[in-house]
Amino acid sequence: MKLLPIALMAALASTTPVLAGDKSMTPISGDPVATGSGRVAGTRLPSGVRAYLGIPFAAPPVGALRWAPPQPTRWSGVFNADRKGAECIQVLRPHDINHYFGEEASGEDCLTLNVWAPAKPTTGAALPVIVFIYGGGYTLGSSGMANYDGEAMAQRGAIFVNFNYRVGALGFLAHPELTAEQGGASGNYGTMDQTLALRWVHDNIARFGGDPGEVLIMGQSAGARSVASQIVSPAARGLFRAGVMSSGCNFRAPTPTLAESEKLGLQLQRALGAGSLAAMRMLPADKILAAQSENQLGLSVAGVRIGGPIVDGKVIPAQFSALIEGGNYARVPIIASYNSDDMSNGFQPLLAASTLAQYRAAADALFGSDAPAFLGLYAPASDAEVRRVARHAASDAGFASQARNCAMDEAAHSVPTFIDEYARRHPYIPGVKLADQDTATVGAYHTADIPYWFGTQDKYNAIRATRAWTPWDRTMSGRMMDALIAFAATGSPTTAAMPWRAWTPVNDSYLRLGDDVQTAPYTLPGLSWLAAHPPAASAPVPRPSTPRD
Repeated sequence: MKLLPIALMAALASTTPVLAGDKSMTPISGDPVATGSGRVAGTRLPSGVRAYLGIPFAAPPVGALRWAPPQPTRWSGVFNADRKGAECIQVLRPHDINHYFGEEASGEDCLTLNVWAPAKPTTGAALPVIVFIYGGGYTLGSSGMANYDGEAMAQRGAIFVNFNYRVGALGFLAHPELTAEQGGASGNYGTMDQTLALRWVHDNIARFGGDPGEVLIMGQSAGARSVASQIVSPAARGLFRAGVMSSGCNFRAPTPTLAESEKLGLQLQRALGAGSLAAMRMLPADKILAAQSENQLGLSVAGVRIGGPIVDGKVIPAQFSALIEGGNYARVPIIASYNSDDMSNGFQPLLAASTLAQYRAAADALFGSDAPAFLGLYAPASDAEVRRVARHAASDAGFASQARNCAMDEAAHSVPTFIDEYARRHPYIPGVKLADQDTATVGAYHTADIPYWFGTQDKYNAIRATRAWTPWDRTMSGRMMDALIAFAATGSPTTAAMPWRAWTPVNDSYLRLGDDVQTAPYTLPGLSWLAAHPPAASAPVPRPSTPRD
């Protein structure tokens, strides 16, 4: 039996929570809370934080409400909000991946939200509110995932909320019959779920101690695109004062149209062998799930790809770029955040290189006769430099340039944008195995920033020990949480411990969150060259086979 070093054992002992089987409810003095939907009683966590879990914010989207806009709900009596609701139906997770935190119930009756509030109700000013929207490629994700918990944020003095929205075909199906039924538009049900949850927060959060005028919405990956959707959707106007998009901010990417999406809806109908919309509504949800395309979680299901917002002329009135350019959007300050090892479509050959020879060969394959110019801008000096420089080039071509484009688009309307690159590698326990990561080489991967923003680092050791968090990880997490709270409260994320300037053409830089925190300038020649020279599309870019949430 191999023993762990004493220092590592001590680190784990101080950070690894004990798994408890006690799921009883600990009453909160002063409950129930009277919301517009009905009375709610929560449970007090051992930390003292008041948690209200699994609150319905909409009627169950089943029966005639399958593929319909979400409807508000009300109840009589007291709703015991002591456990999270079911995730919206989706494929389940293998137990050996990075983002497995325990099995969750799954189903169509899933439109619930969770609220975490500080131990003691405020007696003075109301508290800022952080609302998180999960990612997962619009086919996965759940507010019940432990790394999205709000306990640590509540301990820090804010209200934290997350919620479920419909994903996949059940959340985003457009279909001619639905369009006729719903006044000329269909699809975007998941986006409407998000808006209704934000409306519920706006109308009710004061009763939990929050300030409806200090609501920040944040999303990661597909959640970031969801934040952008709320920014451009007329129905969400006035429901938040700031937005954070992690991996990433992109107002310029084209969005599918209603006509294009209706064709996919008809394709799904044929795949299901259903004669009509009415017949589709009678099918069991697992049959619909089985007909969907899914290439995450190690799966490769060649079904119909449905998921994500569409330009339906109503919820999303036009292309995001046109709405932003015309000023027809919520002009709230934003944070455009990305990770140094984020997904980098098109650069896989370069990222796979481990030697100078492999790097140069990959550059030749990607850029052809322009490869010498690329190598003049992104040139590793040795084999040891190859991985770092390849990551830098891929980031500059992808999320980094997209974040900077967001800043330029917002600056045209005098709206502040704050940019950061998360670059801290998690401190893995040596030798730990995860099915979807090589822990010996993985860097600041897609979603690696989330446990720092929310103080949920210990959740990664709850099922099995995978990380040995250091004092610096705790310190940086605290600074990042405080930045979010400041952003919700004031519209600026700058704090005394972590000054953060908005992007401007003069201050053409970003905040780098890594083994230290520093402001870094953009490499403008490289960004400009890559924007003008996209890599050759020699073959279709494979969809990710690992989780994106």
